[in-house]
Amino acid sequence: MKIEGPLILGKFVERPNRFIAMVQVGDEIVRSHLPDPGRLKELLITGADLLLRPAPKGSERKTKYSTVMVRHEGQLISLVSALPNRFVLESLEESSLPMLTNYKLVQPEVSHGNHRFDFLLKDRNGTPFYLEVKSVTYVENGLAKFPDAVTERGARHAKALAQLVKEGNGAGILFVCQRSDANRFEPMWNQDPEFAKVLLAAKEAGVGVWCITTQVSETEMRFGKEIPVNLTPPE
Repeated sequence: MKIEGPLILGKFVERPNRFIAMVQVGDEIVRSHLPDPGRLKELLITGADLLLRPAPKGSERKTKYSTVMVRHEGQLISLVSALPNRFVLESLEESSLPMLTNYKLVQPEVSHGNHRFDFLLKDRNGTPFYLEVKSVTYVENGLAKFPDAVTERGARHAKALAQLVKEGNGAGILFVCQRSDANRFEPMWNQDPEFAKVLLAAKEAGVGVWCITTQVSETEMRFGKEIPVNLTPPE
């Protein structure tokens, strides 16, 4: 998937709130929109290299830039939490995700009851399959974890997907790691034990749970590999 450019280089200074990064661009300190509201403390370190996208000319936005990527330990990591949805949409259209090759895309952004899911698919028998996509940026010693902040919305979605399976539908959650250095995935039990418990219950109810890595450059995001998922609670 192509990533829109051009991107310019900046240095992270501070984060006054969840959605704003102060960034040094040349001799100027600018306010840049931060699309990922997660904690990101291990990535947004003073002096870290960021790649920014200037706002379109004539835009009335309060921020003149958007923070797109951070360079961390020699690799680029996407900070756009909506990017995995675009990536998965393109991948579904191309049938290039190995765990979903037996499904066809019906439509993105579908409502069911009080919930809105990222994608509606169907299997070869025409059975509906509801898919949620979650962005992952936290990796430590090869272990990808989600979430890095409490996600009540994520827990509600996992419960709703489990209920859909009980009603005869298919459902799945795909964690997309916006970096290439993960080799396994676990929920972050210490950060959000409720989500972790609900995710495990959803898996036991028949909801598919997968995680993939991606290779990110300044110009594109590509599929990396599927990695093992471990939902066993810590002792």
